[in-house]
Amino acid sequence: MRLGITMDISGATPKFDMERVLEAERLGFAEVWTGEAYGTDAVTPATWILARTSRIKVGTGIMQIPARTPACTAMTAMSLQHLSGGRFLCGLGVSGPQVVEGWHGVRFGKPMTRTKEYIAIIRLILERKAPLEFHGEEYDIPYAGPDATGLGKPLRSITHGDPSLPFYLASITPAGLRTAGECADGVLPIFYSPEQPGIVSGPILDGMRKAGRPATLEKFDVAPYVRVKLGPDVAACRDAVRPELALYIGGMGARAKNYYNDVAIKLGYEGAARTIQDLYLDGKKTDAAAAVPDKLVDEISLCGPAERIRDRLAAWQDVAKTGQLGTMVLKGASIEAMRVMAEAVL
Repeated sequence: MRLGITMDISGATPKFDMERVLEAERLGFAEVWTGEAYGTDAVTPATWILARTSRIKVGTGIMQIPARTPACTAMTAMSLQHLSGGRFLCGLGVSGPQVVEGWHGVRFGKPMTRTKEYIAIIRLILERKAPLEFHGEEYDIPYAGPDATGLGKPLRSITHGDPSLPFYLASITPAGLRTAGECADGVLPIFYSPEQPGIVSGPILDGMRKAGRPATLEKFDVAPYVRVKLGPDVAACRDAVRPELALYIGGMGARAKNYYNDVAIKLGYEGAARTIQDLYLDGKKTDAAAAVPDKLVDEISLCGPAERIRDRLAAWQDVAKTGQLGTMVLKGASIEAMRVMAEAVL
């Protein structure tokens, strides 16, 4: 099992802790992932990290597909691959309708169709077998709509890309995981239970079979985000994790469409998921955090003293031995926690 970390620079006044990245590289971590919502972007910090490191791989976890054309993302990927010596990982996601339509101002459309077409177009650009031409449901290149000038023509990338560029998807729904199995090389689930790995691996394998790919995870990286809070007081560590879980389960999306809430239900916490959402959407965020069950926190996170974290790691390592888990991406881990994890895993 490999280890990775996330780097978060979101917020009103973003800060960037490069020391964590340098320590992760020194410890032998495999990956660093950067993200975006509706503030800072994912590409700028990824570029910053690649420029200041020499071995660790850096991925966008994730670039929002509706925010960029496929060709723009291909250009970004080719640039970073060449400048970093092939250390860039292309993480993509469709986001949700609130962000897609409310922030980017584009239609939500068919997210799974859009994802498959998006990756297919980028692969065509990287392969350079012919000038780019693609006519699908979501993308039409060259554009030939009723308001087209008629001057567009297929173009071949000036830059030679790397067709082996790995694509990761931020998939959490069964449909999203199947899509990942059809067209990607890895997934970045935001919640993952080592007791229930089939929730993630099952749909991925279904997608592989649907696409005629070998139905095996041998070369597919399941890389879940795992919140880590190291400290002597288990209850206090759990409490430090709860607000973020409540935000996702309760507040990310509308009452009738919250993918993270659906995952909590699938994990077996239907009653708690409904309560958390009701409280959060009623503005009672503190109560929503308090309603996150200890069992859920412990199932998808690592909390407490070093010895407790090491004991809990056994379940994750057992899943990794089955091939259903490739990389554990630590979210919110301090440098001390990263050292405990490295000693136990690497």
